[in-house]
Amino acid sequence: MKIFVVGSLNMDLVIKAPYMPENGVTMHGEGFMTNPGGKGANQAAAIGKLGGEVYMVGCVGEAFGDELKTTLCKYGVHTRYVDKLKGVSSGIAVIVVVDGDNRIILDAGANGKVDAALIDKALASAERGDYLVTQLEIEQDMVAYALKSAKEKGMTTILNPAPAAKVSEEILANSDFFIPNQSEAEFYTGIYPKDEASAQACAKALAAQGVKNVVITMGGEGSACVCDGNYEKVDCFPAQAIDTTAAGDTYVGALVTKLAEGASMREAMIFASKASSITVTRRGAQQSIPYRNEVDTL
Repeated sequence: MKIFVVGSLNMDLVIKAPYMPENGVTMHGEGFMTNPGGKGANQAAAIGKLGGEVYMVGCVGEAFGDELKTTLCKYGVHTRYVDKLKGVSSGIAVIVVVDGDNRIILDAGANGKVDAALIDKALASAERGDYLVTQLEIEQDMVAYALKSAKEKGMTTILNPAPAAKVSEEILANSDFFIPNQSEAEFYTGIYPKDEASAQACAKALAAQGVKNVVITMGGEGSACVCDGNYEKVDCFPAQAIDTTAAGDTYVGALVTKLAEGASMREAMIFASKASSITVTRRGAQQSIPYRNEVDTL
């Protein structure tokens, strides 16, 4: 099965800090690094590194554009549907890491230029049963268009609703799988999922909004799924978190990779939990994502 990821490509500018500065305060950080990122590109990189046949669909600009495409190619991602645009920067993410957790500020740049023509060109090669993955770092009308177009072709659609934002009923109705983390699930339902009862309540509230299947990532509590009315819970794999950047993207990419291979939902969730547990032990975004042999031997 082919997997198409419609979404963002960013260059991450990362620095570690002992704490978050107050307004007007200048402080010393350390360990500055640049790293290709963006939720769409991260998920595509995860799929590529984990052995899936994946096609990235998005836009880059003049600044960092070549590097973003080259890095994805290195990870086995097809980039023929990544357009490089003139007169605009690639997307930028400024990331401050404090005690292993991160705060992120985004500038969409070329990500805001993804259009229907590009999506049509990419999905012309898609077939019934293929997968489409998208997020909310490109214009929401293009998210809706990609999901609708994919459903019309008989594809399986996956929405990672990040960063959390109010979405249309059409987007929810055309998403076969809805994969939020805890804070995103709370944004859409008012319920913070931390155990079976609250995860079930979240899934019920999302179902009332038109969502079909829900997979919630819950950090140290593992992940929970309510699919076709059945509840599944998978514990996390113990890990010493250094940097949580791309952990959720790794989970999404790993999950869809296994589903595209024909695995059961529980098998896919276990595989995704293993992959993301490795990611958090490394700094950076795409470079922190493990390869298939690393996950299989965990």
